[in-house]
Amino acid sequence: MDLTFTAEERAFRDEVRAFLNEKLTPDLKRSHHLTPSVFSDPPVGNRWQKILHARGWAAPLWPKEYGGTGWSLARRYIWEIESAAAGAPSVTPMGLRMVGPVIMKFGTQAQKDFYLPRICNAEDYWCQGYSEPGSGSDLASLKTRAVRDGDHYVINGSKIWTTHAHHANRMFALVRTSDEPKKQDGISFILIDMKTPGISVRPILTIGGDHETNQVFFDDVRVPVENRVGAEGQGWATGKYLLEFERGGAMTSGRLRAILADIEKLASTYRDGEKPYAATETFALRRSQAEIDIDALEMTELRIMSSLQSGQNPGSVSSSLAKLRNSEIKQSLTALAVDALGQDGLYWEGHRPLYEMNAEPGIPEEALTALPEYLNSRAYTIFGGTSEVQRDIIAKVVIGM
Repeated sequence: MDLTFTAEERAFRDEVRAFLNEKLTPDLKRSHHLTPSVFSDPPVGNRWQKILHARGWAAPLWPKEYGGTGWSLARRYIWEIESAAAGAPSVTPMGLRMVGPVIMKFGTQAQKDFYLPRICNAEDYWCQGYSEPGSGSDLASLKTRAVRDGDHYVINGSKIWTTHAHHANRMFALVRTSDEPKKQDGISFILIDMKTPGISVRPILTIGGDHETNQVFFDDVRVPVENRVGAEGQGWATGKYLLEFERGGAMTSGRLRAILADIEKLASTYRDGEKPYAATETFALRRSQAEIDIDALEMTELRIMSSLQSGQNPGSVSSSLAKLRNSEIKQSLTALAVDALGQDGLYWEGHRPLYEMNAEPGIPEEALTALPEYLNSRAYTIFGGTSEVQRDIIAKVVIGM
């Protein structure tokens, strides 16, 4: 990989900076900063995505034929780094980075024509129906069943830890359509309208106080067979393909670096005895370790993006490695932020969303997300595939264990 920018790429960087300076309003940046969740609430994320869509920049990962930018690796890298540095809201990955690529690869032409434009312009908001009670890391043991009845599947079962199901109007889900000796067989990938009769959503509040996740119940939910993506019984391969993009299709190092920069600013305002916490040896050592970790992750992500640009999918090992390190670094950064606050690190603000608070908080506003982010990030090494599963994948593929 050549990481030296050409004159054309430097001009694009200037174009991106000018766009962000014009369109990224103070309230959007504030809302992003005061969101401790994995990604922005729809009123924030969708608003930003619509602004990007109007410019033709909503889908940096997509080819032009489907409404994407068709950007080179260098342009995608510039966009991700500059957006993170500017404090742009995170757009939900469920449509653009997860189900979108699946529909492009496995979907029918009718599915591509209908769903892809709606994903790109934020008309549809998606959630992921993978995990179930008793079937988290062992996803192949899922029990939500879809029984064929003419031109429909009748679905019964439950999905859990479903992020933003209370906002979503569509779900992509793995369901069992037959019983086979090998549990990975007999699973199908299906698209579900969340307004279909028989679907109910029960909220699950995170330890950080946010309503991100839910349990979703299906009681005789009828879904057209035409909503199945790929062949019946081939959902395991389709679902694994999606997970490669979930775990390895993003450029998270830029946002981690922006978080570290915010923590440095915060640490400079809090004191450890007679000097700012940012000036202590403890902070210097932990900051240096974080910088090294982020740099290493960035190179892994660039390798993944290089593969994507050459027409390959991210690959299970690279995706697992990126997911593993992003989770661990995020946890270490949130711990550093809480430590920097001293006793203010124990301050609890119950109002949600934080960016809609009208009352004056008990600690500086820029410190409000430190504790809920620390608490919420405990789940980073669990969701999207536990760290133990990621290490197992790496060990099997790389060293044949």
